[in-house]
Parts: sequence; structure tokens; C-alpha cells
Amino acid sequence: MAITAKDVEQLHEYAKGVMGRADHHAGKVKGAALAILGGIIWRADPDSIRIRQYAGNPANMLWVRIGGKDYAFRYEHGTEQIEIRDGSQNGPILHKVDDSTAVADIEAVFRAL
Repeated sequence: MAITAKDVEQLHEYAKGVMGRADHHAGKVKGAALAILGGIIWRADPDSIRIRQYAGNPANMLWVRIGGKDYAFRYEHGTEQIEIRDGSQNGPILHKVDDSTAVADIEAVFRAL
């Protein structure tokens, strides 16, 4: 199940959860996660951010529409990277980012979406 993030409080709770989980098992994406969240806030179509829920709490996946096109953002445990996927959580991988990815490169990815 997913909720639509329409206000800062929902995004805040999602970001808090992502950063908290990153401290435990995803330390290689903490900076990248912040850059991606900024990109999503910047580029998302109005009312299009949907946050995956797991056991009533925000999970490590969200969907967003940018320029009328859907994208999924998810943390992949096997590669310890955040994947940007085309259309859905199982769509083709468009980009993979982690803390070794320059912020300017993440900005360029969002500018191109």
C-alpha cells in the first residue's frame, strides 16, 4: 500500500525513516538519499509523490511523476544503491546512485527526467 505525500509532514516522516534505516544497513547512500529527496521535491508533478508503506510505516520505496512520466525510487540491498526505475518498481533501471555519485550528477539526472 502507498500513501500520497501532499504535505511536508509526510515527506519529513519518510526522510526520517530513510535516514534512520540508512544508519543501520544503508550507510553508502545517506548523502545520495538527501540529494534524491531534494530532486523529487524540485521536479515532482503536483500530488504525484506516493510513498510505499510497510506495517504502517514508510518503506524504502516511492513513486513519483515527473513531466507526466512515472518513476520508482528504491533502495536495493544487494548493490547498496538507490535505483531510479522507469514506470514501476520492476521497470528498467535508468540510474543507480550511492554516495560515490556526485551531487551535480544527481542534479543532472533529475534535470533530464
